Amino acid sequence: MVIDYASPGIFTTLDADQLPLIAGLPTDPVEICRVVRGIVIHPFEAATLSLPKERMAEKDLRPASAIVGALTRLDAAPLEVQRPAHLRVVGTCRHFATLSCALLRVRGIAARARCGFATYFAPGQAIDHWVTEYWHAGERRWVRIDSQTLGGDQVARPEDLAPGQFLTGGEAWTLYRRGEIDPDTFGVAGTTHAWGAAEIRGNAIRDLAALCKTETLPWDEWGRMTASYEGKTGPDYDLLIDEVAATCAADSVEAVDRLYRSADLRFPDDVR
Repeated sequence: MVIDYASPGIFTTLDADQLPLIAGLPTDPVEICRVVRGIVIHPFEAATLSLPKERMAEKDLRPASAIVGALTRLDAAPLEVQRPAHLRVVGTCRHFATLSCALLRVRGIAARARCGFATYFAPGQAIDHWVTEYWHAGERRWVRIDSQTLGGDQVARPEDLAPGQFLTGGEAWTLYRRGEIDPDTFGVAGTTHAWGAAEIRGNAIRDLAALCKTETLPWDEWGRMTASYEGKTGPDYDLLIDEVAATCAADSVEAVDRLYRSADLRFPDDVR
């Protein structure tokens, strides 16, 4: 197997001195993700608190080890201890998904982050979002779980999202190419520019990277992604995104790994 989803990756490896913090983690995948719900706070929620301005920079942290480091500087308790809101690390949906992956993988559970769009935050819109998948051996399927909304009422069963409630970037792209969705209803909440086909293209590539265990930040751009956002790419780039979408949907780790090695798609080493 080219990609081992049960082992840590570049952004999901914890430091050796952080491992005692996870000794008390539960073993059930849903309960592991519930732990993350108690230690990360979304920037929209954090903005309602009287936090120092510099705390908002926590949303830019890439490695899970850095996220845990920021958390334990606020409160050194083990990770299974739920923090009050002001002592949680500030992070986007990507933080929830990536940290969930890190904790699942450290327990030997195959897991991966997925980048795409949630259809349950705003009526008629698909909002830029990240979730986690874990492999359910008994049912022989990947289960999509939204750690950010566990315990909330945004979606009926965040521990096992139903088809269509979350679309990966590639899934959204395929629907767009078939003419089955309005791309202008897909985008980033709170922005006016990050909507439409370019955002779907971007999330298709970010999802490919996540399938290769490189969980980028939601606003990372590389290859021709910036040109795409500026409307400067053409049919050849769309054909490449077609290939990305089809490869991710086929779920062959060999094909995913092979495609990701191309210069247009691989996350640059200098950012790593």
